[in-house]
Amino acid sequence: MPRTKGGVVSRRRRNRILKLAKGYFGSKHTLFKTAKEQVMHSLKYAYRDRKQNKRNFRKLWIIRINAASRANEISYNQLMHGLKLANIEINRKMLADLAVNDAQTFANLCETAKKALAK
Repeated sequence: MPRTKGGVVSRRRRNRILKLAKGYFGSKHTLFKTAKEQVMHSLKYAYRDRKQNKRNFRKLWIIRINAASRANEISYNQLMHGLKLANIEINRKMLADLAVNDAQTFANLCETAKKALAK
């Protein structure tokens, strides 16, 4: 059986990696071996950081809610517990947005939570 060299397939595979490495610094976007290593790392970082991004945003929302709720004389955990007791289901992303952009509505939610805690 004659040997096949597979030139087209190999070139296509290398070009696919080099295309992913476009814009990398130094030889990481020109040399196949270093580009392949960097692309593997980059894909790993991208996968990891998609998860971390969700964590970071949740932390940011909690910080914003806490700051706004303390301005309304209630702590973050009391606010969340009071909203749960009052059967108000609003997520942290929306609460943080209200805290930043609509202080009056957020203050009303804080008062509702305080009333629910007092019962």
